[in-house]
Amino acid sequence: MLNDVKVMICGKEFRLRTAESPNYVFSLARALEAKIEDIMNSGSGSSPYTASIMVALSLLDDLNKSSQRLDSIRSQTKEYVDEAGKTRIERDAALKEIEVLKSKIEQLENMVKLRQLKDSI
Repeated sequence: MLNDVKVMICGKEFRLRTAESPNYVFSLARALEAKIEDIMNSGSGSSPYTASIMVALSLLDDLNKSSQRLDSIRSQTKEYVDEAGKTRIERDAALKEIEVLKSKIEQLENMVKLRQLKDSI
């Protein structure tokens, strides 16, 4: 369901149609306006338009860096999962080998018992 949301940013009204909740959109608008006003009040004499461009560039930079970090985390996670899979395979092979060795030990113990029985007879 799409919501019709009206927000004011720097004195201009914007009507949005979004699946997001109105409160969420209002909070975004407030945060955007605060960033624009920070740039305008920084003494640079920026117009709302110029400040908006600066905010947009800053946000795109943040988005790109976050995407790169996310890609790095995904890659690292894939490496960890692959390593865990290899380790699981190695563990399973070691457990099978342990079972084989236990069986051989049992056979050898039985052979020793048989020899001791033969020697005692």
